[in-house]
Amino acid sequence: MAAHNDERDLLRQTVAALVDKHATPEAVRAAMESERGYDETLWQLLCEQVGAAALVVPEELGGAGGELADAAVVLEELTKALVPTPLLGTVLAELALLAAPEPDTTALEQLAEGGAIGTVVFGTDYALNGDLVAAAGIDSVVVGTDGDQLSRWTSFTAEPAATMDPTRRLGRVTAQSSEPLGTDPGIADYAAILLAAEQVGAATRCLDLTVEYTKSRVQFGRPIGSFQALKHRMADLFVAVSTARAVVDDAIAEPSPVSAALARVVATEAFSKVAAEAVQLHGGIAITWESDIQLYFKRAHANSQLLGNTAQQLRRLQAEVF
Repeated sequence: MAAHNDERDLLRQTVAALVDKHATPEAVRAAMESERGYDETLWQLLCEQVGAAALVVPEELGGAGGELADAAVVLEELTKALVPTPLLGTVLAELALLAAPEPDTTALEQLAEGGAIGTVVFGTDYALNGDLVAAAGIDSVVVGTDGDQLSRWTSFTAEPAATMDPTRRLGRVTAQSSEPLGTDPGIADYAAILLAAEQVGAATRCLDLTVEYTKSRVQFGRPIGSFQALKHRMADLFVAVSTARAVVDDAIAEPSPVSAALARVVATEAFSKVAAEAVQLHGGIAITWESDIQLYFKRAHANSQLLGNTAQQLRRLQAEVF
């Protein structure tokens, strides 16, 4: 087990180093404003050097033979800096393809190499990477689920959607023809858990930025971070993020409808709370375009509505527990 954790720590450090080098706040803004909405060079580096898109694919199918926890680590590190990539949708598409009795090895290899991007469409929701599926010249794998059965969409239409969060573009994808793929093993639960891991990463960095700012912002002749009331607020936020991390870690270790819904509820509330306090504590500067805090605030709000809001997750929990 220790060796496994060591490997995961190395994976985290490798991704963090790539982010530090290639995903500065300026680079993230350039990527989100680019035609595709992500840095294609960084995506290739993540796929080639880290094997980011190959993590959940078994070795015999051309992947790295990792676990959900490995994908969660990479997504968390990327989301600390709000790095736009097609990774989340691609990982979910791979998990869906792997649920088939005879997985499509060619499609899995393409996804694992980063040569194709994937998306899973849940009902009528906005699809992760849906905007990319709409783009000409991008190979894509689209899987739909009704909650019970998966289907591979062989032809479809896709259109980009207007979103609040410029660091994550979405789209609406509609099936024209499809073929059955297999029983859904709980892709919505995997999506919820990985999204919660992202939220914990973003909340962690947002809190770090806020703590740093309160140490340097001077009011009444001293840093505002030295005021007792603000120390209490910071402590409360730290507890909220730490609690969310523990709940998400449990869900990653034992995915289930209950653990997934719980992870989403707790992570959504922690990130929303941290982002709102970050705006308060930064003051007026936080809502200017130059500040990164407004990007975290937009991500927090958009994430709270993505793939089921808190009320829907609580209803899922209620249905499972009672």
